[in-house]
Amino acid sequence: MSDSEARPVALRVANKTAYVWDVDDIATLRSKHRICGVLTGTLPHLSQQNVFLGVPLVLMPEEAVLLVETGAAVLVDDPKAYLEPTIPQLQKWSAEQQESIRTQLAYTETKLAKESASPGRALSEEALRKRKEREERKKAQAALAAKAAGDEGLDVFAQEASSSSSPAPTPNEAERTSTPSVSLPSDPRPSTPSISTDPSKSSSSLPPYTIVIPASATSHEWYSPESCTYTTIEAAREAGVWDYPSTLFERARCGVFKDLWKQGYFMGGGIKFGGEYLVYPGDPLRYHSHFAATVIESPIASLRPMEIVAHGRLGTATKKAHLLCGWDDEKKEVSYLSIEWAGFG
Repeated sequence: MSDSEARPVALRVANKTAYVWDVDDIATLRSKHRICGVLTGTLPHLSQQNVFLGVPLVLMPEEAVLLVETGAAVLVDDPKAYLEPTIPQLQKWSAEQQESIRTQLAYTETKLAKESASPGRALSEEALRKRKEREERKKAQAALAAKAAGDEGLDVFAQEASSSSSPAPTPNEAERTSTPSVSLPSDPRPSTPSISTDPSKSSSSLPPYTIVIPASATSHEWYSPESCTYTTIEAAREAGVWDYPSTLFERARCGVFKDLWKQGYFMGGGIKFGGEYLVYPGDPLRYHSHFAATVIESPIASLRPMEIVAHGRLGTATKKAHLLCGWDDEKKEVSYLSIEWAGFG
């Protein structure tokens, strides 16, 4: 058994919502615990995508409660797990980033040199012409920027020269206008070192490189979740991190979810089909759901005829049976009733 399967999965809680940031933990939850969740991660330039999403995985409250109660996961108060980093830690992190940039730039320069040595195989004539035009435009822009900076420097020098030619103030005026000099402490934060030491090379002429931002912050030395990790729902509730379930309906949702899960089903959100859950006989990537489940707070609660008709017709139209799940809060038991449209006539 691997370490990722043996240790409890860390559910990182922020604003009373449980997230999973580790890809291995996501795979473990799905394959071992039949918990799917919903992937919500996206990229800024693909903000409208809704098919191939990434981390983090957002869990339904019922999924998080089930995992903690079965000992498969723990709750982590994620905002409190980030400590104030020390100066050496920030300097080490900055050095690692700079080393990554240097490695990427060296690789890019080597690749460009190989392509230039054999342009017939690597790039077409059209691509080489466009690259040359881009380089010339960058050089022209750099020359214009340098010229503008030089003109501005001349203007500043002229202003300083004119101010220095003005008459010196009298001693009384000097006493009134002088202010004591205060030496400010230098900024303790580490500055980003320059990649290129040649001043003739501007940053715009550097090849592109990637800044790696890890999805999970557990690799940082200043991330310490030990003091804000909770193994029970009660402990997390006392700390103000988690408060689900707190009502009868929330307890009913947790009870129904756990009972169906114990029977070997996978569950997903069922709001599109008029219920709380969709009930799958196996992994939703391989199977269609058989039921749309509605949670009822009591097994003797009254239902309007129109609700029964609506659930039956909607379930049949989507090739599912609708499951009415009545929760008995005293006995902690669930009773089930499935309905579908028979179409008599």
